[in-house]
Amino acid sequence: MKKAAEFLQHAAVLVGADRETSHGPKKRNHDNIAALWQAYLDIRFDRDAPLSAVDVAHMMALLKVARTQLGNFNPDDYVDMAGYAGVAAEIRVAHLPAVR
Repeated sequence: MKKAAEFLQHAAVLVGADRETSHGPKKRNHDNIAALWQAYLDIRFDRDAPLSAVDVAHMMALLKVARTQLGNFNPDDYVDMAGYAGVAAEIRVAHLPAVR
């Protein structure tokens, strides 16, 4: 079984590698994600409600959208976007009341 230190070492390798090739500069990538998430939060049906599982799935899809704007083309970003959209729809249909 892996120890915490092994997970941390693996994370250090990933973060220390040239992730800019696939995700662009870290600061710009995270600024783009923040901008999309803020826009989403500003247009939610009920801006004052706690975040829901559907909100999280939507925001994770937006994270993937932001990643498409920097770095090299990564087909996984589009697969992940579609996956998060499917998760959002599944949760929405099963667990949330209708929106008026």
